[in-house]
Amino acid sequence: MILQSDGKYLYLKKKMAEESCPVALSELCLAQVCLSLDSLCSTQPDGSLRLSWAPLLPQEMADQLLHKMAAQGTLNDRTVGIFRNCEQLRLRRACVRSSPLSAEAFCLALCPHRLQELDASGVLGGLTCAHILSGLASNPECRVSLQKLTLSRLQLGWMSLEVEEEQVGFSSLQGLRTLNLANTDLTDPFLEDICTLPQLEVLDISSTPVTELSALLGCRLTLRSLTAHGLRQLDMSPARVISILSQLHALRHLDLSDDRFASAPPSAENDEGGEGDEAVRLLLEGGSRILPALVSLDVSGRKKVTEWAVTAFVEGRSGLVFLGLLATGAGSCDVLSGKDNLKVTGEANEKQICESLRRYRERECFTREALVHLYQLTNNMFGQTRPDILKLVLGGMQNYSDSLHVQLVASACVFNLTNQDMAVGMPHPLLSAVVHQVLEAMRNFPSHQQLQKNCLLVFCSDTILQDVPFDRFEAAKLVMNWLSGHVDRTLQRMAVAVISILVAKLSTEQTTQLGADIFIMKQLLGIVQQKAMAGVVDSTLKFALSALWNLTDETPTASRHFIQCQGLELYEEVLETYSSESSIQQKVLGLLNNIAEVEELQSDMMEEDLLEHVVTLLQGPQVEVGVSYFAGGILAHLTSRQDAWTLDQGLRQTILEQLHAAILTWALPEREMVSYRSFRPFFSLLQTSQPAGVQLWAVWAMRLVCTQNGVQYCHMLQEEGAVELLKTLSSDLDTHSNVRGMAECILGMVERHQTISNPLRTQPEKGHHGRS
Repeated sequence: MILQSDGKYLYLKKKMAEESCPVALSELCLAQVCLSLDSLCSTQPDGSLRLSWAPLLPQEMADQLLHKMAAQGTLNDRTVGIFRNCEQLRLRRACVRSSPLSAEAFCLALCPHRLQELDASGVLGGLTCAHILSGLASNPECRVSLQKLTLSRLQLGWMSLEVEEEQVGFSSLQGLRTLNLANTDLTDPFLEDICTLPQLEVLDISSTPVTELSALLGCRLTLRSLTAHGLRQLDMSPARVISILSQLHALRHLDLSDDRFASAPPSAENDEGGEGDEAVRLLLEGGSRILPALVSLDVSGRKKVTEWAVTAFVEGRSGLVFLGLLATGAGSCDVLSGKDNLKVTGEANEKQICESLRRYRERECFTREALVHLYQLTNNMFGQTRPDILKLVLGGMQNYSDSLHVQLVASACVFNLTNQDMAVGMPHPLLSAVVHQVLEAMRNFPSHQQLQKNCLLVFCSDTILQDVPFDRFEAAKLVMNWLSGHVDRTLQRMAVAVISILVAKLSTEQTTQLGADIFIMKQLLGIVQQKAMAGVVDSTLKFALSALWNLTDETPTASRHFIQCQGLELYEEVLETYSSESSIQQKVLGLLNNIAEVEELQSDMMEEDLLEHVVTLLQGPQVEVGVSYFAGGILAHLTSRQDAWTLDQGLRQTILEQLHAAILTWALPEREMVSYRSFRPFFSLLQTSQPAGVQLWAVWAMRLVCTQNGVQYCHMLQEEGAVELLKTLSSDLDTHSNVRGMAECILGMVERHQTISNPLRTQPEKGHHGRS
């Protein structure tokens, strides 16, 4: 069993240590402030927080703190109160994306600042654009200073946009240069209001119910970028659309893409979106006559985009730097291949697919489409380590964690990119983040069989299971839950193998929590019983036995569940069924050894037939030392408490004699046979009052692991106080010579390792057994 500290602190520490570049000190400080707000603040009468003491932070640092709180999910009505202190915490670029904020809390904390930028997209808690505009307009400085405003995915709430009989609209923010109202209920009258802004340069009205674009002529001399993706209710002829757009003389970036393709069957013959598609065709085929200054055009998802039209458009614009062609079928156009400075989204090649994943982070449909093509591409990437592509897939998973379609195809891409040895060269922080998203997908979609299968396949990587830091406790629970509903033999084998390795990596506390669920014990024992009834020896049986062995290690609750689930009777049958299979016997006896360590369960093992069977495994020409070792451990623990022995005392004495004699015949194995989290279960066996056979097994076990891994176990002996027990045992006149000799051998190894680790110290300080 392998020891790993998976506490939250150590997990974060290890994760940060593996970063390819050091984490900025400011980032660490801001993260700590976010976690410590309760201790750093006092609570005001209205329940909001106020910093008990606040230095004058640089303006950029205050912006970063607000952004960090929003990103970590700690920003709410209560915590945003710290920004009411406008003197010490001065905001200029405020981000409250997706945070639960009420109108009152928003206005009190943010509107008094002289903001230059505000991103309030997707805020929760009933906050509307009306509330935001009203609050911002109440600050005369904000009316002039605010240059960038992002309010996507909000309700506008126009009915409340009146303050003292004066209607407050976007035009009240005269300094606005960039405005994003994508996925809002923006209508034509308010688009007209927006287009009176004297400095408006960038406008996003995607997926709004706008029906008419004539208002754009109001900013034809300033508007440089227009994003009009998915305008489903646009009621204009294609010629009229082109006429309006062609008069926007400052326009350099235009997005007329659409995602209707995802909702209609490939063969569907309908006219939905037909006028928009026709307008795009006219624009492309118009060559350089229409909007000659364009350097960026996105028509992804549009029909009627032909290679001829794309060629005409590209050849007429030497300064073109971006062209969006995803889901148009025109990405393989020859004219695109020789343009090194032109970035293209599409599905024709890896470069286009990756560009699609970078560009369309905010568009689920395009993200999914790009991932579908990426999956096909990665099917043939055997042996190539591509962290750059995996990072793009991770972005899609993070942005759309609640989308089954995205998670399904993304998890398949993750498997293709981390399969076999492809994960070896990946940065561990990247893999850690990917595994975190895989676990979230398993939690969010527990009933979707194919998604769960994809996620399980991702875990079938030695690099991920052994080396990458992630929440193994959560992973073990999720895989166990999945296993309960599936009987496919191949997947069952993989799931049990993953669980076996995960459990071995858990801390004692986590193993205890996992073992407290009797359902897990029943599942694993059910697999053992299924295999034993068939008499087969396969990897599934071995992994299940290993998982049970690790699950009961120093966990009395799991051991108790094992007894309650008739595990003891099953394991007796397994010992008989697989009498010639050393690998099976060793795992069975290892678990029984764990059970024997639990004093309250020792009475359940007081069965004469069982003990006599175990005695036969102590030695013999056909018995491997690993089997004998664990058999000896069971007998040592059960015979160590004379007052708890319920069988014939003569049998106990015979067992002790045979145990002592058998141990003297054991040869140290060359390969590692066992590992221990702690030596504490041995302490009761090392008491001077114990029989020599019991003591001898304990010191033989200690010598075994210290010989094979002296650095770890010699240190553990000192840390846990076992050295004192060994010294007492060695100096006691009644200690058997075999025991004394082995104890002195261990003490000698400890002294040698102590000298190696601290060469300046030739003599141990008397009575000191701390860290060397």
